[in-house]
Amino acid sequence: MYVIRLPDGTLRVPHSVLADGGELGPEASEGRIIADAYVEIGPDDPDYDRLLSESLTEEELAERRRRWRDEDADLLRRFEEWKADGAEE
Repeated sequence: MYVIRLPDGTLRVPHSVLADGGELGPEASEGRIIADAYVEIGPDDPDYDRLLSESLTEEELAERRRRWRDEDADLLRRFEEWKADGAEE
């Protein structure tokens, strides 16, 4: 998950929601992740400047995902070719 910079300057920051038997928060650190969510923070948040430097716009994130899909397709094609070459021997 990534820090997403919205057009109005707000940041969407990943916040894992943990649960184990209904227990939420830091006490549930031994639990299992059941969902990933985002919280929105503004410039008044103490972590804003640090998180801003690593944030992506929604468009940049969409472009990364598109590149990953394209690269995954190429990797899968090469693997299938390699596997087919091994089957012929």
